[in-house]
Amino acid sequence: MMYLEETVLTIFIDADGCPVKDEVYKVAARYQLLVKVVANKGINTPLNPLVQMVVVAAGPDEADNWIAEHIQEHDVCITADIPLADRCLKKQAKVLGVRGDEFTENMIGNALATRELMKELREIGQMSGGPPPFSARDRSQFLSGLDRIIQAIKRDTERKALLAARKKP
Repeated sequence: MMYLEETVLTIFIDADGCPVKDEVYKVAARYQLLVKVVANKGINTPLNPLVQMVVVAAGPDEADNWIAEHIQEHDVCITADIPLADRCLKKQAKVLGVRGDEFTENMIGNALATRELMKELREIGQMSGGPPPFSARDRSQFLSGLDRIIQAIKRDTERKALLAARKKP
């Protein structure tokens, strides 16, 4: 079993309005991973030393700024916020949307452009509404995506550790 000081990665949750917090807690407990729940106000979290609530100052981007400042390579950010996803990717972190779609360097530019286009269409009244309601299928896809990312990070860190061990005299 892995302990806090040995965790391979930390999961950061952009928690305001995140519909998959409970799923993250369960997966993180299974892998014994540290979770940082970041929001502008306190949120009920499990009584688990691996789950830490981080309350940031009130403001539209305060939670995003905190996550972007603290996330590192091999960490995972859970968010629906495309600009935050872009910032995390630039720090070599993995990013998973709440519906299970992984944000990657190859698609983030298109996602940012689409976000801006949709914003403009809403502002001029050409589009209304938001995303479809969150479904059980979305939860399942999220769980699969999170598990896939964690396994990939674990494989990568194990591979790097093995290569480093081989280089030692």
